[in-house]
Amino acid sequence: TGALFLLVGMAYDRRHTRLIKDYGGIAKVMPIYSAFFLIATLSSIGLPGLNGFIGEFLALVGTFKAYPVFGALGATTTVLSACYMLWLVKRVFFHEITVQENLALKDLGFREVVICVLFSIPMFWIGVYPKPVLERMEPTVVHFIAQIKGETAVAMERSPEVKKKISLAASIVDNKEIEVRP
Repeated sequence: TGALFLLVGMAYDRRHTRLIKDYGGIAKVMPIYSAFFLIATLSSIGLPGLNGFIGEFLALVGTFKAYPVFGALGATTTVLSACYMLWLVKRVFFHEITVQENLALKDLGFREVVICVLFSIPMFWIGVYPKPVLERMEPTVVHFIAQIKGETAVAMERSPEVKKKISLAASIVDNKEIEVRP
């Protein structure tokens, strides 16, 4: 996600390498950086209480309702993603320092901390109270589903199976009736 790319860029500015093997144990010399990287990683994984959870949860629930097989596949990839991201955090931050250049790394400066705080606040806020964001998105989602229903009306008339799947997908939007406009 965007925060992780920004944080990788901050590390690159200090070491001029993006190779995982060139890092290791940097939590010892960059504890503030490590904390922000961990927050962004846990958000990306979808830890409850952070913004990534809201998106992953809604996407998986919707997918399970419409297509259970794809929902199971999505849940599996979520677990695999968590595994490789946690492996990365362990290797980069919590292993022993094997590269001597890492001992000279400087932790985040004031400007960088302010930037990291500014991207961390919405991660927690949306994770704890997503309602304002979801309410703002709802009209667009309803309009999108209405478009899909309108464009597939002919297919629904010709195929009962298509009709069943589309009706199920549309019911995900809070069981609201959606007006289809030509």
